[in-house]
Amino acid sequence: MATPTELRELDVDELESRLAEAKRELFNLRFQVVTGQLDNVSRIRQVRRDVARIKTILREQEIAAAEAIEAAATVPTTSAASATAEEES
Repeated sequence: MATPTELRELDVDELESRLAEAKRELFNLRFQVVTGQLDNVSRIRQVRRDVARIKTILREQEIAAAEAIEAAATVPTTSAASATAEEES
């Protein structure tokens, strides 16, 4: 799987696509364990970590977007308050 740096460069749609793909692979691996067909059980751990890594990056981007919106919303309020204070002087 890709490194966290490579994943951070991807857009949300691509990350969600990779997340769905990893979850599907994890399901298939678990199914293979139950049926006794899986030889490389360590792959389950790798895929679980990939899912967690992708979810973490999606959450980071979600938080960054919310903070950007919040910052944009507070800037006009701050400048409007200072303009009102200047008019009162």
